Amino acid sequence: MSKFVCAFLLIFVMAFVTQLVYGGGEGSLTVQECPRACDYRCSKANARQACLFYCNLCCDKCLCVPSGTFGNKEECPCYNDWKNKEGKPKCP
Repeated sequence: MSKFVCAFLLIFVMAFVTQLVYGGGEGSLTVQECPRACDYRCSKANARQACLFYCNLCCDKCLCVPSGTFGNKEECPCYNDWKNKEGKPKCP
């Protein structure tokens, strides 16, 4: 019985670590999931409507939104590398 429990725990931990390491990133969202992810991403933004517009635009293209409400753009290279005409980041 204890071997079964140990094997189960090992599989559970491996699945958790795999999700932690490989979860997120480009292509991890569907277009339908973008509004919810952007709603959280822009929840603390001063210009919330502009943030939501550009976040959804970027998510539709990249299928990724960085975690948190600020920063972490390295999680989504497409999101991070998309620039406006002035060379500034397009995605919030």
